[in-house]
Amino acid sequence: MTKISDLNHKAIAYLKAAFYKVPERARLLVPAAKTQQRLKRAGRKLAMIAGTLLILLLVFWLFVYMVPVTQEWFVKQAPSPKSNAEISPKLKKALESSQKELQNLNKKYEAMTPKQAYMVINTSDNHFFLYRDRKLVREGFVSTGSYVRLQSHDDREWLFKTPKGKQTVKGKITNPVWRRPDWAFIEEGLAVPSATHPSRYEYGVLGDYALSLGDGYLIHGTLYKRFLGMPVTHGCIRMNDEDLEATFKTLNIGSRVYIY
Repeated sequence: MTKISDLNHKAIAYLKAAFYKVPERARLLVPAAKTQQRLKRAGRKLAMIAGTLLILLLVFWLFVYMVPVTQEWFVKQAPSPKSNAEISPKLKKALESSQKELQNLNKKYEAMTPKQAYMVINTSDNHFFLYRDRKLVREGFVSTGSYVRLQSHDDREWLFKTPKGKQTVKGKITNPVWRRPDWAFIEEGLAVPSATHPSRYEYGVLGDYALSLGDGYLIHGTLYKRFLGMPVTHGCIRMNDEDLEATFKTLNIGSRVYIY
């Protein structure tokens, strides 16, 4: 009886040991499975990266090698221009006539363009261009005539506009003094004084220089620089100090001033 019970105890102990060893084996197999899954994922990523690089290399190859080949093909397919022999006599005659006309226009332009310094004034944009040796040396804003009409009680009338056309510098003045004309007093509602009255003369309002264009019209400086670029004058051309000095030193008596 004792031997049978001992055998039963041994069998039960063996079964228990075998039963508790199974989870340990399972726990050993779990990390191995996870490692295999990670390796598969890494392999997929590497495959995607390799495929992307292959596509990029293919696109680069097409851009570098195929585009120039395509361009060369289109150039070869393009029709070549006709030679002079293939141009019709009528078209050839018209072309020669146009070339001669262009040459004549260039000659006229050179003949009309002064060799000495000159100035061009655009009264629409109130912009000037100063040229020397037929090259633009300076440009900037000016003020020109306002086109305001003034009428006095004795039916005298003035239109404050800048004269247009080809003008000539007739005089150069340093430290100019403005002699106020009759309209300057009428405009302010003042009585017109005698021709030699001291109130006729104002100092320091025309800047350091002035160039006379005749008939009382001047290119001169201004105290109202904020109005440069606007048509606000009584007909004269106002400039800032730096542009006026450059103009005074560039233009000579007899130099042309083109106003349009």
